[in-house]
Amino acid sequence: MITKQDKNATRRKRHARVRAKLSGTSARPRLNVFRSNQHIYAQVIDDTKGVTLASASTLDKELSLESTSNTEAAQKVGELVAKRAVEKGVSVVVFDRGGYLYHGRIQALADAARENGLQF
Repeated sequence: MITKQDKNATRRKRHARVRAKLSGTSARPRLNVFRSNQHIYAQVIDDTKGVTLASASTLDKELSLESTSNTEAAQKVGELVAKRAVEKGVSVVVFDRGGYLYHGRIQALADAARENGLQF
């Protein structure tokens, strides 16, 4: 039987493998996604300077959400992070899905970010 701890350990391995090759620059920062059982978080990160340019999550006060753990919430977070990134002058990013499958909430966030001005 596969436990939740084992699943997260394999996700972390997968994420470390991807991060060894994937890095955000000033010209093309990294859109990082973290998903927990209750919330979803997204950050636009410049790895060369080590700064977060824009971020959004289901914990933001301006998002009034009924549920924070569904695809609708992920879409709103994707819209918000894209708007904040475009305000900072970022339009092209590299997508870091954090070792998660490109499905469900991760896909909803990515599609919403694309529709609101981010290219990846």
